[in-house]
Amino acid sequence: MAETELKPVNGVYKVPDKGFVKLVEFMGGDRRALDSARVSFGSSSKGEAQDRKLIEYLLENGHLSPFEHSVFQFHVKCPIFVARQWMRHRIASYNEISARYTEVPDEFYMPDSFRAQDRINRQGSTRSGALEQEKMLGIYERSIKASYTAYRELLEAGAAREMARLVLPVAQYTQFYWSVNARSLLNFIALRTDEHAQYEMRRYADAILEIFREKMPWTWEAYAKIHKIKSS
Repeated sequence: MAETELKPVNGVYKVPDKGFVKLVEFMGGDRRALDSARVSFGSSSKGEAQDRKLIEYLLENGHLSPFEHSVFQFHVKCPIFVARQWMRHRIASYNEISARYTEVPDEFYMPDSFRAQDRINRQGSTRSGALEQEKMLGIYERSIKASYTAYRELLEAGAAREMARLVLPVAQYTQFYWSVNARSLLNFIALRTDEHAQYEMRRYADAILEIFREKMPWTWEAYAKIHKIKSS
């Protein structure tokens, strides 16, 4: 499965096949983390070189509370199976669109191909040339269409939205707002860009990483150095 390069269009990172990540608000930054750390000593900036060293020292020695004063708010559109993994990151605030209040549009994740079960990592998958892709994609597409047809028929028959939605799969797209501080966001990035994270989840995490790197470049550079992450 080829990975397309993630580049923002009007501030929006498009994530295959119908998703996106958009930064709505941002407060703080590298400077806010530095000021929050130095308030303990009543000191101020001593220049860029010393500021960068302080950020690296804080990250390397686990003094992470100063990074809680920088806050990101995102608007995310992703499949439900991605959202459920995302919301395991609980040190954050979420508000999600409700299928009880709104009718669900005909928007479902359509993979380019199927992966096989990884025989070593029980929760993971691996690319395989042995799979009958045309057959599997056909089964998948028919199932998606049938579920949405059933949803519409239930609504037309008078079923409440909260009941009709029960026939829909986790491939359905959802949207939510996510507010999270930089400390928690670094943890999210570390876990969800890891090679063991699900491919679809990683694509969203890659977009989040790009936004973090843009808004807090000193912090990301230090974090990447400490954890031996390629920063480009």
